[in-house]
Amino acid sequence: MLLQADPTIQYIIPGKPRRIYNKDLNADSPYNTYKYKGLPPGPINNPGLKALKAAIMPAETDYLYFVSNGEGRHIFSYSNEEHNQAKLELKRKRRLKRKM
Repeated sequence: MLLQADPTIQYIIPGKPRRIYNKDLNADSPYNTYKYKGLPPGPINNPGLKALKAAIMPAETDYLYFVSNGEGRHIFSYSNEEHNQAKLELKRKRRLKRKM
């Protein structure tokens, strides 16, 4: 199974973080988890104190998927169907925001 993690794509893109486009998913890099199975060959960031504490004492959860809401938060889902619905809802909100 491919990890397909957007943060690994952000790591590949030069400059400051930005929105990821479909063309970015084709980047030829071992860090591209849309193309290569398993974890990337090295770290993509340095963890902060909260992340270290979470790794030592992880929350018990059955979530398998997450998507960024574009405002610094995430939406977590249990199933691929639920995940796809969350992505559609975020796209709808972005379209509405652009029209304003």
